[in-house]
Amino acid sequence: MSKDPLLQPFQLRHLTLRNRIMTTSHEPAYTEDGMPKKRYVAYHAERAKAGLALAMTAGSAAVSKDSPPVFNNILAYRDDVVPWIRSLTDAAHEHGCAVMIQLTHLGRRTTWNKGHWLPSVSSSRHREPAHRAFPKLIEDWDIERIITEFADAAQRMQAGGMDGIELQVYGHLLDQFWSPLTNDLTGPYGADTLENRMRFPMDVIDAIRKRVGSELIVGLRYTADEVQKGGITPAEGLEMSKRLAATGKVDFLNVIRGRIHTDPAMTDVIPVQGMKNAPHLDFAGEVKKATGMPTFHAARIPDVATARYAVQAGLLDMVGMTRAHLADPHIVRKIEDGREDDIRPCVGATYCLDRIYQGGEALCIHNAATGRELTMPHEIAEASSKKKLVIVGAGPAGLEAARVAAERGHDVTVLEAAAEPGGQIRLTARNPRRREMISIIDWRMTQCVARDVVFRFNTWAEVEDVKALSPDVVIIATGGMANTQLFERHGEPPNVVTSWDIISGDVKPANHVLIYDESGDHAGLQAAEVAASAGARVEIMTPDRTFAPDVMAMNLVPYMRSLQDKDVTFTVTRRLLDVQRQGNKLTTTIGTDYSDHIYHADYQQVVVNYGTLPLDDLYFDLKPLSSNGGAVDHDALIAGQPQTIRRNDDGQFQLFRIGDAVSARNTHAAIYDALRLLKDI
Repeated sequence: MSKDPLLQPFQLRHLTLRNRIMTTSHEPAYTEDGMPKKRYVAYHAERAKAGLALAMTAGSAAVSKDSPPVFNNILAYRDDVVPWIRSLTDAAHEHGCAVMIQLTHLGRRTTWNKGHWLPSVSSSRHREPAHRAFPKLIEDWDIERIITEFADAAQRMQAGGMDGIELQVYGHLLDQFWSPLTNDLTGPYGADTLENRMRFPMDVIDAIRKRVGSELIVGLRYTADEVQKGGITPAEGLEMSKRLAATGKVDFLNVIRGRIHTDPAMTDVIPVQGMKNAPHLDFAGEVKKATGMPTFHAARIPDVATARYAVQAGLLDMVGMTRAHLADPHIVRKIEDGREDDIRPCVGATYCLDRIYQGGEALCIHNAATGRELTMPHEIAEASSKKKLVIVGAGPAGLEAARVAAERGHDVTVLEAAAEPGGQIRLTARNPRRREMISIIDWRMTQCVARDVVFRFNTWAEVEDVKALSPDVVIIATGGMANTQLFERHGEPPNVVTSWDIISGDVKPANHVLIYDESGDHAGLQAAEVAASAGARVEIMTPDRTFAPDVMAMNLVPYMRSLQDKDVTFTVTRRLLDVQRQGNKLTTTIGTDYSDHIYHADYQQVVVNYGTLPLDDLYFDLKPLSSNGGAVDHDALIAGQPQTIRRNDDGQFQLFRIGDAVSARNTHAAIYDALRLLKDI
């Protein structure tokens, strides 16, 4: 039997968990009509079959109709959820994985204009900044109703075969009662005493226990330190933890530190790349020591070494590696097999969470199979016949194509113009806060080298270079170059530089800089950060009504923290029309899409961020030599079937282009292009 602390079983009352690794509650937003159907089940089943001990599903399932989901949550208040929950639990149990679900009433952390258009309710009169709905101050009959609805939902989950439930008590309604910052009530549930503030969650626990008995595991995920003046202090949080333990009705404590009412607060609870790993781990250990309760915790524990330490040091009983399992669902199996170096790393990009907070679905920035388990493989099957592939470009698209093709058993050669792999990610990683992004490249290089992929760096590939290798398939993954054109204007304006120029250090920032950001991605803000940190006066301008929309909520926080104490201004709804040099200044002509208003402003430097233009000359040179003329059968691609188009019977090879060599998109799109094309070649 393994002596690895992470692989030891844990006894949670009558439930034996096969190891110490879990995924904490999170909502990937894969539900259909509020139900966890095939896609949702396949996502959790993939992790269960790879050895995960406990899948805590949903983040969170809504218990009441006046708690409308903000990002496609499970609707636990509907009776028809039971058979869908049963299919989910059966799929996890089939692989020996325990499964629980998180239940909640969102309180003010939602809006009124979804679902049944009922007013949100809270113990607070103030709206939550993140969701902006002014709540109704909760009444006695609301409290009675919601207590019953929690018990109803718990009973449904029990009927669906769940091993347990977890109550969400940070940021949501139960927490709004017990935080002094969000309790405006008087009387038995009022803010005057800790006992009164905790009464509502305690009443909910009592009602659930009366309804489901002692067999169902019941725990809480809760904040024991709000890290804000006037909020729950560490001392008070430990006292609350002891009171929960003393009830005898709670089976585990899942500890959180902080608040989630704003994007910056959320980012401190769930840190992104560039922030400290496991920042709340020691505090979770204090809760375990003070209570003696089974203690769970997750907050940026991306690597096996940190997880192992958390268990070995007695800080946690179960360690949550949730984002890590979005990046690689097979972590446990790889630990068991002694293949920890083979684990696809979580790079902390938090593309997963940022997407769901903007109403999308959770996707991993560099595992395109996550969330697509019904159509995309996490493990690549060997091809029936071996082919020779030439891949031009060693950015994320090209390296993913090389990795997948090599796992298929093909003979792969990669031609790369630069001296090193990485493409645009190498630029991104120049920011110290985002250096983890290079792991996207490093992991793929390791996978490729282990499978004998041949790399030729410092090679500007031309037609003859490709033909000399006698390929069966050619993949053009040459990426793009920074675009300095202005919207619907021909030619490039003189006198401007690109965000890439500033990020790379090829061009030094001037004293007064305009960052004109028409792309809205990381590159604009990253260039602004370089310029502002060099002491420049910076204006970030966009024609849109909001700046950097593609950066999204949690990733925006570190940029804003870096920029807000510097001489940086943000200008929205302004469009750059022209740039002319006037002596030692650049005079810009600026308009707006909303009127005919035009004005002029002077800067010393104008930096344009407007995506990339494909480096596609080689692709078009090769098209006449290819059997498919570069054409892609979209129906076959979407259906996961091989590409069989023939447009030229004299063609020597199939030809495809992927990633930014097609059009400016992002890292995930480039990797998805490669995976879904190459898995069938």
